[in-house]
Formats: sequence, structure tokens, C-alpha cells
Amino acid sequence: MSRIANNPIAIPSGVEINIQGNNVTVKGKKGMLTHEAHPLVSVRQEDSLLKFAVNSNSKSANALAGTTRALLQNIVRGVSEGYERKLEIVGVGYRAQVQGRKLNLTLGYSHPINFEIPEGITIETPSQTEIIIKGVDKQKVGQVAANIRDYRSPEPYKGKGVRYADEIIIRKEVKKA
Repeated sequence: MSRIANNPIAIPSGVEINIQGNNVTVKGKKGMLTHEAHPLVSVRQEDSLLKFAVNSNSKSANALAGTTRALLQNIVRGVSEGYERKLEIVGVGYRAQVQGRKLNLTLGYSHPINFEIPEGITIETPSQTEIIIKGVDKQKVGQVAANIRDYRSPEPYKGKGVRYADEIIIRKEVKKA
């Protein structure tokens, strides 16, 4: 079995786990998520630990056990603590503002961009150049951040655009005549 799958997941207090066949439902103070485990992997709960075992001795079963463990670890952390991703907007006149369930972006185009906020995601704009995306599903938070960043990716000459807060943009030197 994979080395990752050998490590059990410690279940924090306040998190309930319900296992029915291959379906694992995790409920915490931030919300509830469900994951369907692959038939080659079995998940069981012992006291406050979540353990994994493979149902066959194949390479794919070992890989799936590690993947299932990683996904369930993300779900447990998501329902107990939540995930957040920060974006920064760099550029003259570039700004963001939340209005209801829409994020209004002004990114130098001839038209404003209205981004519909998906269900289960909350977006805050503490200033006009900061966007904070929060949610319980790690994949969904990351995908929403990537979608917003795609509207105006940072360009390498001036660094203008939407970037992750921890992203480093390598700047190019302008061409010389």
C-alpha cells in the first residue's frame, strides 16, 4: 500500500463521519461534503482515526488508496477549518467589488466583468485591489481563484493583472533598439 495511505487521518473534535459502503459523508462546523471512494479502496473509522486498506494487490489500487486518503484529508480539513485563497489586482484603474452574489471586475477592458459567485463559495474584497475566496471544498476554491485570474493573467513586462498573493512574477526587460 502507498506510504501516504498508511498514515491514518486524525478526526478533529466536532467532525462527524458517516461511512455507508463506498460513500463517506463528513460533517463539520463549516459544512458537509461527500466523497465516493473507489471500490478498490476500503475506508473504515476506528475511534478518532480514519484508516484505509486496499482490496487488491495491484499498482492502481495502491495509487488509489493514497489518492483517496489525500482527498478525504482535504475534506476533513475543509469542514473543520475551511480553505481560502487570496488574489491581488495590480494595474492603474483595475479594481474589484462584490455586489450580492456577483463579483464586479474592472480590468482594463472596454466592459466590466461580472463574475457569478458559485454556491458554497464566499468572496470578500477588503480593498479594491484584494480578493479573498473562501469555502469548504479545496478544489472549488482553487478553481474559482483560477477562473478569476484567467480574466487578466499577470503580464511579464509591467506585472499588471490578477495574481495570487504568494505568486512571484518574473519580470522581463524591455527590448532595446
